Amino acid sequence: MVQECINLDGINFVDGLFGSYDENINLLQERYCVNIVVRGGKLKIFGEEKGVFLAKKAVEYILTSLKRGEILTKQNVEYILNCNGGEQLSLPADSFKEQICVNFKNKPILTKTLAQKIYLNLIEKNTITFAVGPAGTGKTYIAVAKAINAFKNKLVDKIILTRPVVEAGENLGFLPGDFQSKIDPYLRPLYDIIEQIIGIDSFNKYLERRKIEIVPLAYMRGRTLGESFIILDEAQNTTFTQMKMFLTRFGSGSKMVVTGDVTQIDLADRSKSGLLDAVNVLNGVESIAIINFENKDIVRHEIVQKIIRAYESSSK
Repeated sequence: MVQECINLDGINFVDGLFGSYDENINLLQERYCVNIVVRGGKLKIFGEEKGVFLAKKAVEYILTSLKRGEILTKQNVEYILNCNGGEQLSLPADSFKEQICVNFKNKPILTKTLAQKIYLNLIEKNTITFAVGPAGTGKTYIAVAKAINAFKNKLVDKIILTRPVVEAGENLGFLPGDFQSKIDPYLRPLYDIIEQIIGIDSFNKYLERRKIEIVPLAYMRGRTLGESFIILDEAQNTTFTQMKMFLTRFGSGSKMVVTGDVTQIDLADRSKSGLLDAVNVLNGVESIAIINFENKDIVRHEIVQKIIRAYESSSK
């Protein structure tokens, strides 16, 4: 058994390290099989050498984040621990954070994980970026924020967001209203994201001026989309033909992002997913990037991680 010691004298944010009811310290002790105590202004870690080393590294990272003024939730700390054990926590404490844009309340929108930051940089450097991974990892939100930033900086003339309209156990024919009323529920998540970032008034203004379009994928056929930031969401529900049709809409001065979760394919034949096919066919093609998010990258409520893990375990 070994011991490491961290001096806490003069640190006025120790409560943030411990968390509510010591939940952060309990997480550290459970994850690394160590004992942590505070005596005389010093935090002492006892246990096997590897566990103590990793626990100390995580504590130092958390303290640095707190010093920067960050408010760490249990979920944030779990993400830090999931990154620990490799090279990621040898990076500076601000390495996960990069500003994407500013929302209508003048608050910065930042990346929350290392994967999100890598994703943002891939979008910047490539013409087409595929983001594949579980729900709650910020795939669509980051893409939309980046699109808004590009639009505000006059890098593109318009933003186009699209989704395939695929029924997930429900029938569009049973929904009331005209066709637009029937497809709106499928597109509502995209409306919500943009409203959160630019506010409902600006959103409606840009919709009226056709500077922002949110349309079903079928409406893409026959178009050439130049000087645009184009996002295809829920791409796991495209067919081979739809995916090829979408990708070939690309025009001069545009940028594309394709997002999807291959565990949530609603097609009758899951093997026919255009997203699965595209990431296989286009892997290695110049100016096309592919990023795969993992469960640890989920930034939605921590219960989402638990739900996804439970479903994965039940399917094994």
